[in-house]
Amino acid sequence: MGYTSQEEWDAHYRSGASFRPLGDSERELLAAHVPAPDGALALDVGCGLGELARHLAAAGYRTDAVDYAPAAVAAASAVDGVGELPVEFLRFDVERDDIAGLPHPAYDLITFRLSLAFVADRTRVLNRLRERLRPGGALCVITLLADHVPEGRRDIALDEDEIGLLGAGWGRVERYDAQGLAFLVLRDPAPARVAFRGKGRPRPHALTGAGVVVTDAAGRVLLGLSVGGAWELPGGKNEPGEAFTAAAVRELAEETGLRAGADDARLLAVLMDAVDEMPRVTAAVRVTAHTGEPRVTEPELIRRWEWHEVRDLPALGQALFTPSAHVIDTVWPGVLPGLPPVHRHLVVDQADRRTDGESPTSAVRNRP
Repeated sequence: MGYTSQEEWDAHYRSGASFRPLGDSERELLAAHVPAPDGALALDVGCGLGELARHLAAAGYRTDAVDYAPAAVAAASAVDGVGELPVEFLRFDVERDDIAGLPHPAYDLITFRLSLAFVADRTRVLNRLRERLRPGGALCVITLLADHVPEGRRDIALDEDEIGLLGAGWGRVERYDAQGLAFLVLRDPAPARVAFRGKGRPRPHALTGAGVVVTDAAGRVLLGLSVGGAWELPGGKNEPGEAFTAAAVRELAEETGLRAGADDARLLAVLMDAVDEMPRVTAAVRVTAHTGEPRVTEPELIRRWEWHEVRDLPALGQALFTPSAHVIDTVWPGVLPGLPPVHRHLVVDQADRRTDGESPTSAVRNRP
């Protein structure tokens, strides 16, 4: 479908377009696996025209239905008879708005029907939403499968690898077929313990490069999910004669499309470890300002980019590339437990020299 903006979604709904109607098998699975208890509350995320939200309300849930497209909320609110149901349609962006702004602090059921594939930072969003589940609650994802849609429409579906990732951090994962749709019920949030791993023996190289820490306005750090299944920072090898900071700015642009100036990149430390008995040197670079939005420019290497809460990093469901973990630990010391060993050489430039006795370590921690 390729929609990337609220305006495009508004145009979609104003044109009268919709999505696949709620099927009988979905209704039966909802009734069988997530029936409404007394006083039940539901949150339907990406509600579109509200068909699932109205069904949940009729089934006994008091339902908050949210979508980030105002046209969808307006159309859903205008459906005949909706005022007679315990459902409220709200304009709310689960990726950008504060989750604390939802109408209720906790829910018995949270649903994503044909909407999760459009969420870019789904790892962070699901982390925050599962914190809003009542005891015994469930998160239900209903999605198209990538193998069942044409090649040019894969952005509206999840593939098997993505569906497998959804189970990370849950004690129980149930999967059913709903007339070709994957119907997943996730229960018992159980944050995982982050693991660390490498990528195998590299080709012969000096093995010098930069790992780039860049954050959004809310302080979230950008990580890419590699095709090998590990999270990693932007960055890569520096070219002959290229400074670590210059390599960081170049790699950031090449890998994510984000733009930063040379003055926005600050070298914090030089890290030394080894991979397959070969020395490896990684520069920890902090980019303090950038423009643009992250996008996948090298799909052969990175599946997607997501902004992550720093506090979530110790419980990532997938491995974290070891050099990236060391760079993160330079910026936020102690946030990642059980790191593999590394030699860390802190760098303090003239702008960070203190006359009040501040140590190099403190100077690095206090940088923006």
